Amino acid sequence: MKLIIGNKNYSSWSLRGWLAAKQSGLHFDELTVPIMGEEWDRLKHDMGEVQPSSGKVPILWDGEAVVWDSLAIMEYLADKVGRDRFWPKDEVARAMARAMVAEMHSGYQSLRKEMPMNIRRRVQLADVSEQTQHDIVRILTLWAEARARHGSSGPYLFGTFGAADIFYAPVVTRFVTYGIGVPGFAQAYMEVIAEHEWMRAWTGAAEEEQWVIEQYELAV
Repeated sequence: MKLIIGNKNYSSWSLRGWLAAKQSGLHFDELTVPIMGEEWDRLKHDMGEVQPSSGKVPILWDGEAVVWDSLAIMEYLADKVGRDRFWPKDEVARAMARAMVAEMHSGYQSLRKEMPMNIRRRVQLADVSEQTQHDIVRILTLWAEARARHGSSGPYLFGTFGAADIFYAPVVTRFVTYGIGVPGFAQAYMEVIAEHEWMRAWTGAAEEEQWVIEQYELAV
């Protein structure tokens, strides 16, 4: 398999796809392409016949199968290796995890716009819009409920590392980047995510990247 991802410093969806591929336990080759660069434009052109011209990463190539969109990639991999590797075995917990992942996949537009992922950056937000504050409170509420109801078996949202952690991992980096104050349980969870070996590998690579996308550096 081959996983095509964007810049590790900025691409939250690439992080999700990459974590899903790591969680699958399957071997994959990683191809990092600077988004918004000439190499990315060439790659989009070359792939025009096998995937919609959405111009988005990540993209998973597995033989003749081409899967784009991080959620689709995770579900494709879950079908290959067994869904229990990604989703809680308990039906009630699994239902909540699916809803949380779907909400992250389609929601929180204000937070995404106001707080773009930028792992290298540290900035204290002078002001947060009401809608972004609503997004933050909603995420913290979901984290609290998942941990309280289904997290007794381990330090992750549903005890063991899985789909929900994969999809909320970029939010953890955003809260760190923009100095968002969180309650103690959330801080403990964020530290666990940050210390995960795969997250350490990703953030370390992001720190070493040379690419700079000015529009993300000028945000806030």
